[in-house]
Amino acid sequence: MKMIKQLSVIAVVLVTVIFSGCGSSKKTDETPTRGNIKISVDESYTLALDAQVSTFEAIYNYAVINASYKNEVDCFKDLLNDSVRLIIANRNLTPTEEKFLQDKQIIPKVTKIAYDALTFIINKENPDSVLQFEQIAGLFSGKIKAWTDLNKNSKLGDISIVFDNNKSGNPRYIRDKFKINNEFPSNCYAVNSNKEVINYVQKNKGAIGIISVNWISDPQDSVSHNFLSKIKVAGVSAEGFTEGPFMKPYQGYIAEGSYPFIRDVYVINREYFSGLGTGFASFIAGEKGQRIFLKSGLVPATMPVRLIEIKK
Repeated sequence: MKMIKQLSVIAVVLVTVIFSGCGSSKKTDETPTRGNIKISVDESYTLALDAQVSTFEAIYNYAVINASYKNEVDCFKDLLNDSVRLIIANRNLTPTEEKFLQDKQIIPKVTKIAYDALTFIINKENPDSVLQFEQIAGLFSGKIKAWTDLNKNSKLGDISIVFDNNKSGNPRYIRDKFKINNEFPSNCYAVNSNKEVINYVQKNKGAIGIISVNWISDPQDSVSHNFLSKIKVAGVSAEGFTEGPFMKPYQGYIAEGSYPFIRDVYVINREYFSGLGTGFASFIAGEKGQRIFLKSGLVPATMPVRLIEIKK
């Protein structure tokens, strides 16, 4: 009986070792070009990241990137809660977030991958197609509430300002830009996505929508082209210029830094080994990924952009 018990213990140990070995081999199956991961992406970059993911998966047949498009707050929550290993957003980690990860012995890898621009869109029938920087500041301080405050001859009535989401990077950027500590004026609203902002502006003549340039900057993309046909993009002046020049968020103005509402786009990776997240981050920061950003209307961060001046 004693011998039988000893054999039973040995058998249990062997089974445990075999199954634990199988588990560890599955972990080592993942490489920078092979595996299956989830990532969270700021919804502002849906079009650009759809192109990045499909291209990466076409090149690397054994790679699956499951991208969830969310607001900024939820993207960072996913990263800190270890729901995903990688996020793409238009802000860096705060010191508090960085310390939170470091306390868990995680050293996040942050790479700037592109430059984006906040875009002000208006209804196609709105004749007032330019905004001074100081007028935009007045919109968010509550000093400007009607179109007659911008143009005394306007017949449009009150201005409604529409964001994509209360928790997105767009209202957070405006707060940071104009150092707003209080609530936004009562004529500021939030919907659920950049798409809904565009649809709202299309239906409301007095509206100003705030979205990422990525949604309307690629005329060859059917989604971007469709949205651009519904609205107009307002030209804005640089800070301190009341008579212009008024600039739209063209890549040239973003690249040279003259457009006044530019922001950085980052990939933030918390992987502790060289896995698929690391491979995907390297791809979008590399030549192929940077060219995809260029085509999508963003400005690549890690490759030079050639500006051409055309004279009439």
